[in-house]
Amino acid sequence: MEVRGRLAPTPSGRMHLGNARTALLAWLQVRKANGSLVLRIEDIDRARSRREYEGQIMEDLRWLGLDWDEGPDLGGSFGPYRQSERLELYESALDKLMRNGRLYPCFCSRAQLQAIASAPHGLSSEGPAYPGLCRALSEAERAERARSKRPSLRFVMPERDFRFADLAAGPQTIAAPAGGDFIVRRADGMIAYQLAVVVDDAAMGITHVLRGADLLDSTPRQLALYEALGLKAPEFAHVPLMLGPDGARLAKRHGTVSVAELRERGIAPEKLVGYLAYVSGLIDRNEPIRPEELIAGFDLAKIPRQPVTVNGSELL
Repeated sequence: MEVRGRLAPTPSGRMHLGNARTALLAWLQVRKANGSLVLRIEDIDRARSRREYEGQIMEDLRWLGLDWDEGPDLGGSFGPYRQSERLELYESALDKLMRNGRLYPCFCSRAQLQAIASAPHGLSSEGPAYPGLCRALSEAERAERARSKRPSLRFVMPERDFRFADLAAGPQTIAAPAGGDFIVRRADGMIAYQLAVVVDDAAMGITHVLRGADLLDSTPRQLALYEALGLKAPEFAHVPLMLGPDGARLAKRHGTVSVAELRERGIAPEKLVGYLAYVSGLIDRNEPIRPEELIAGFDLAKIPRQPVTVNGSELL
């Protein structure tokens, strides 16, 4: 079986160190297996996505020495490679789920959802668990509410535990209902990330997905979608996060750790790659290195199970 992985950045801001480290590890996983790497731009949220950020991210990846075999710039057999150009595929998946009775309209207001968020239903990386308020509505009730409000669509989560083997985090058991029924299409018509990524990964033949551990507890949602759509799920590897100086997940607000700013300060790409490899447990010393030099010794088992705190000052 050919290994097919993907880099799937969201062009809503500059690439920070956490993004770069995940991209490096995903690249190494595929290159170690002599597989193919897909670059997919996840710009389905048109309000936040900017084409200039897409170009910046691609430039940053190339500067780091990370290449890809298919993408919006190269083309390929599984395009288009921007989610904004794949809407028909998502609508087709929604139609199938609706026909199979796996979706229902949700009319809950923002105030109701805020109340849900403050109640002890449990949280996942996707937010508070939804208790199914609209699942039991009759057809007549749905028709009546639809006269005054356009609903979102929610997916019915199976009432069972989810077990899967994670290549980085080890065996996982996540209890049902794993966050509750979740939205796959918003009331404004925007397709939700969970549906889009499942449809895209399956359609593009992705066999391996490497991403941050913050998405681990949302994996059952994707597994349930794969199952409901009759699709084969990829193998997952969730790696520990990089944290900012404030102890929070590294994000675009940690300005000094964006790849672009480090480039502007004259940092060599080999120095950044070496730093990312060092904090990921791939090399014993923090020293400059090129991505291709890491391929032979790459092993997910070397990556620490605990998050690492960074601020970028070590590179200056």
